[in-house]
Amino acid sequence: MNSEERLVIDAFIDTIWIEKGLSTNTLNSYKSDLEKYFNWIELNSLKYKELSRSDVLEYLAYLFGQKLEGKSVARNLSSLKAFHNYLILKDITKSNPCEKIETPKFVKSIPSSLSENEVEKLLDAPDENTFIGIRDKTMIETLYSCGLRISELVDLEIIHVNLRQGVIRVLGKGQKERLVPMGQKLINLIGIYFKKLEENKIKNSSNFLFLSQRGKKITRQAFWHRIKIYATKAGLENNKISPHILRHAFATHLLNNGADLRVVQLLLGHSDLNTTQIYTEVAKRRLQNLHGAHHPRG
Repeated sequence: MNSEERLVIDAFIDTIWIEKGLSTNTLNSYKSDLEKYFNWIELNSLKYKELSRSDVLEYLAYLFGQKLEGKSVARNLSSLKAFHNYLILKDITKSNPCEKIETPKFVKSIPSSLSENEVEKLLDAPDENTFIGIRDKTMIETLYSCGLRISELVDLEIIHVNLRQGVIRVLGKGQKERLVPMGQKLINLIGIYFKKLEENKIKNSSNFLFLSQRGKKITRQAFWHRIKIYATKAGLENNKISPHILRHAFATHLLNNGADLRVVQLLLGHSDLNTTQIYTEVAKRRLQNLHGAHHPRG
C-alpha cells in the first residue's frame, strides 16, 4: 500500500469519525477492513479507483475462502460501501462497485450466557477484605447489574455515577448517552469501594471511577484477565467467561423475569430492536430446558 492510499484511508476514517461519532473500536475495524482490502488489490495488480462489481465479488469470495464467518464478511462489505461512497463524494471516482451487492446472509449466533447461580459464584470469588477484591467485585456487579459493555465500564467517570438517585450515565456507541438504574447491592458496593480508596490512600490522578492501586485507569485487558482468574476460582468454565457474557446475562435474566424487550433495548443502548431480539431466543431456550427438566410431561 503506497502513501497516497494510506492518506485516502486516513481521510475517510477522519470523515466518518466527524460525521458519525463512531467509537474508537469501530473506527479501527473500518481501518483494518480497508487495509486488508487494499492489500488484496495490490496483490492482484488492481487499482482502487477502477474496481468493478466483479472485482469486489471476487474479494468477498476471497474473504470466505479465508474462513471468515458471514457476519465478518458482511461487516467488511459495509466498510467497503461506505468507503466507495466517500470516493464518489470527493470526486475521486464516479460509481460505487459495491452498490448492488447484497449483504451476505448469516445466522446470528445465540450469545453465551450464565445462569443466575453462576453469576453469584463469580461475584463471591473476589476477596472483599482487599482493595483489589472490592474493586473487582464492584466492577463485575456493575457489568451484570447495568448491562454495560467493557469499554463503557472502564470509561466510567465519577461524575457519571449518582448514588443518591441510583443511576449511572453511560456514554455508549456513537457517543450516545443513556441512563441506567443501579440496584441497592451495587450502590452499597460502590460506597464500600470509595471507602477502600480512602483507606488505601489511593489518589485519583484522573476522573475515572475504577482505578489501579497506583490511581490509574483500569484497562480492558487487565480486567479481562481478572475475570478469568475469578472464573477459575469459582469453578466455572474459564473459556465461557468474559466481561461481555455478563452483559448477555444481564439481558437474558431480565427477559427470563418478565422484562419488556423494548426496556431491555434501552438499557443495553441498542439503536435497533432487532439487535436485542436475539436475547428472546436465549430466554425461550432456557424456558424450554426448564420445562423439559421439571415438568412431568416435559
